Amino acid sequence: MYRGFAQAKDLIGFEIQVQETDLWVQAESDLSLRCREIVIRLRDELESYITAHPEFASSLFPILPSPFSPPIVQLMASSAEKADVGPMSAVAGAIAELVGKGLVPLSSELIVENGGDIFLQSRRPRVAKVYAGSSPFSQRIGLKVESRGEPLGICTSAGTVGHSLSLGATDAVAIIADSAALADAVATRVGNKVQRKQDIQAALELARSIAGVRGAVVILGGNLGAWGELEVVDLVE
Repeated sequence: MYRGFAQAKDLIGFEIQVQETDLWVQAESDLSLRCREIVIRLRDELESYITAHPEFASSLFPILPSPFSPPIVQLMASSAEKADVGPMSAVAGAIAELVGKGLVPLSSELIVENGGDIFLQSRRPRVAKVYAGSSPFSQRIGLKVESRGEPLGICTSAGTVGHSLSLGATDAVAIIADSAALADAVATRVGNKVQRKQDIQAALELARSIAGVRGAVVILGGNLGAWGELEVVDLVE
């Protein structure tokens, strides 16, 4: 779902790039200076922690963080524990979420996208375009979601697209959750479960079993399964 939200007519869009972090933000005003400050702080905190605790960056399983760890580390660790994956599975969603929460006091309508992982807070329905590699559904469908003015995460994982580690074969797994960090971690866990179309239903049931998850979409070639608080919409006119 990279750059999954088109420019909203009611919002102002701007990009923030800090090393590997590449954000596309839409807000009620240009908050790029404040946004950059938050990204730099989050990256510094995470990188400093990883320097002292390198296993945090390499583990494929949940890790209990130091009690004095920064908020981004705690958020990643708690999300990974719920999804039963390594903490770095939640990094993109965690950055999007913490940037979003830092900007919300300045903009009640907000979309923060970090490489396809999204923090959303809006009082109106929004549609995210789904990118699913070579699947016939790729960029032809969207997920219509409502956060009703509350924080929401929409994150994707894929076995055939992108650089993130996935043990599955999906073209896209999209997860909607109360937290973007949680959605990111669960997208990895659910994606790992799918090797063939017969696995899609079990993957959706797995997503449904994790507290805080609101919905899921799994795409494998020409096969699509969906569950939860979302509407799959046709984007082809």
